Amino acid sequence: MNLDTAIQYLPGVGPKRAELLEKELGIATVGDLVRLYPFRYIDRSSIVRIADVHPDLAQVQVRATVTKVRLYAKNGAELPPDKLKYNLVARLSAIVADESGEMEVVFFKGVKWMHTRLVPGSTFIFFGKPAVFNNHLNMVHPEVDAPDTSATGTLTGIYTSTERLKNGGITGRFMTKIIGTALEGILPVLQDTLPDYVLKEKGLVPLTYALRQIHFPVSQDALAKATYRLKFEELFLLQLSLLKQKYIRSSSAVGLKMPAVGEAFNACFKALPYELTGAQKRVIREIREDMRSGHQMNRLLQGDVGSGKTMVAVLSSLIAVGNGYQACIMAPTEVLAQQHFANVSKYLRPTGVRVELLTGSTGTAARRSIHAGLEDGSVGVLIGTHALIEDTVQFKALGLAVIDEQHRFGVDQRARLWSKGYNGIPPHVLVMTATPIPRTLAMTLYGDLDVSVIDEMPPGRKPITTICVGEGKRHAMHNFIRDEIAKGRQAFIVYPLIFESEKLDYKNLELGYEEIVKAFPLPQYKVAIVHGQQSNQEKDFNMSAFAAGRANILVSTTVIEVGVDVPNASVMVIESAERFGLSQLHQLRGRVGRGAERSYCILMKGTKVSKESQKRLDLLCATENGFELAEEDMKLRGPGDLEGTQQSGLPISLNIASLAKDGIILSDARGYAQHILDQDPSLSQPQNAPLAAELRKDKYVTKDYSQIS
Repeated sequence: MNLDTAIQYLPGVGPKRAELLEKELGIATVGDLVRLYPFRYIDRSSIVRIADVHPDLAQVQVRATVTKVRLYAKNGAELPPDKLKYNLVARLSAIVADESGEMEVVFFKGVKWMHTRLVPGSTFIFFGKPAVFNNHLNMVHPEVDAPDTSATGTLTGIYTSTERLKNGGITGRFMTKIIGTALEGILPVLQDTLPDYVLKEKGLVPLTYALRQIHFPVSQDALAKATYRLKFEELFLLQLSLLKQKYIRSSSAVGLKMPAVGEAFNACFKALPYELTGAQKRVIREIREDMRSGHQMNRLLQGDVGSGKTMVAVLSSLIAVGNGYQACIMAPTEVLAQQHFANVSKYLRPTGVRVELLTGSTGTAARRSIHAGLEDGSVGVLIGTHALIEDTVQFKALGLAVIDEQHRFGVDQRARLWSKGYNGIPPHVLVMTATPIPRTLAMTLYGDLDVSVIDEMPPGRKPITTICVGEGKRHAMHNFIRDEIAKGRQAFIVYPLIFESEKLDYKNLELGYEEIVKAFPLPQYKVAIVHGQQSNQEKDFNMSAFAAGRANILVSTTVIEVGVDVPNASVMVIESAERFGLSQLHQLRGRVGRGAERSYCILMKGTKVSKESQKRLDLLCATENGFELAEEDMKLRGPGDLEGTQQSGLPISLNIASLAKDGIILSDARGYAQHILDQDPSLSQPQNAPLAAELRKDKYVTKDYSQIS
């Protein structure tokens, strides 16, 4: 037997159960099976007296003697034992007792077998979840063991299961049995995945010990050592794989060399009406180093809402222009592209650099002029949506591609932008996101990129007061908005439209709009509405009316989540706030607080709010730090949901480690992986042969998009 042996060949499995295990849990081989770890453990060493058992306990273990056994039909009538052979019995009930009291155990399946076992006067260990039925304590389908065979270790592992598995006879006991058989077969011949020197330097137990103790721990201490070893191994190999890709790319990918800063950069920098923050200056220095190194830049720029990422993108673009190249900034929506265009044009005015906007709605004549300017090099900076990646868009010398909110673009879309580099040399790539990503997730999802963080807000940004209120405060909320409008301010009111086609949500938005129009009637108030079912022209018209101050209130769906900049807006009302994730709520809140005035975010919650949702809303009221919120969001929701990735961005699925809980192990694993690659970048030294072999396995071989972002 080896790790690649199909599980159908394990005793008791066979083709049918093997098919079920693959379908339900993705387990096809013995290797998959032994890497399916218990998600919790039950202490099987302690016996509980029946008098101390109550339904609030989880699973308990009772040592008791059978005193009475009864058989029942479906209609509840008691049946004699001879009816067993006619399959008329629907339920077996046994009364079991110890010196402190008695309880009932009930079986609906395997009745014939249990009837032969549970002979009055015999003693067993019963293990299961206690409950109360008709005022009597009972256990349904407990595990039944002879007193001398139970509790082989102090802890028993509980494995992931499904209804289908249980119906197919794959119970917890069955899983324990086949995993035990698999371990007996493979442990004697198993090679460790980590070299001896790694085990020694990091104080890790061998793989054979770890696998035995994770499934059948003899003590809490043995389980802790096994768990740490397996978590470290998983995170270490993941980081080794990412860093090796990064090393190969940075050493082999030739980048356009940009040694100068250039006049345009200096002219823009000198004309800035404010001082850059220390964080912005640090990030620009990091980008400058990359662009002059001769290697291609692949950098992720993280910065909270309003931290000044656009300014960094502008100055980086001007470095490219100052060295005779062009730059492009790609945004996910037309509204955001237009906003970038307005801001960038303003910043570039003192430089004389030509900047153009290209989106799906750019007219034919303008498009022709832009294409010509790109090809002759007179357009220095191009801003646009995915229209930038069309085949007709050809640059004379593209040197830098900035991708904003990159998780909204498909990987293949970004790859097409990549191919537009100068003389076949790919452009430098700067990926920006305003969605704060927890450090551990960034290290993993973007582990092969260099990461820069703007962790400082520009001076003068006032804190946003965030409050959470229920339906009873709606009238007060309307009065508050009226007061703010009277001071010359504006307000956003956002509804959750989770799927643009969801009729119910669309109706909620329509009803909400009608209610707002009634509460804020013409001519005193003007209300604009924006949602995904409008044409781009309608959206832009209404958004522009609000941005220009011609409308006091913008009723909207989450299309305004990213990028809309209206400094005069001081109120953000989020309806049914419990339906949003923390990161999205934080993004929406960031639409206000952009001007000199004090701003407010009002979270309107529904009548039925779960504990988890309330916790999210309380967290948002407690802090404005996006990175803090992202860390908490990951703890609440798990890493899979945060970027809608379901961890699909990872080159390896995590079986035991958690990005939310194992940040310290991850940092240590990454540092150690870097240390090993510094000594042996290609892992060709004999002592690293196990690592090289492990990284060649299928699970680490992903379509190589590492050079895209």
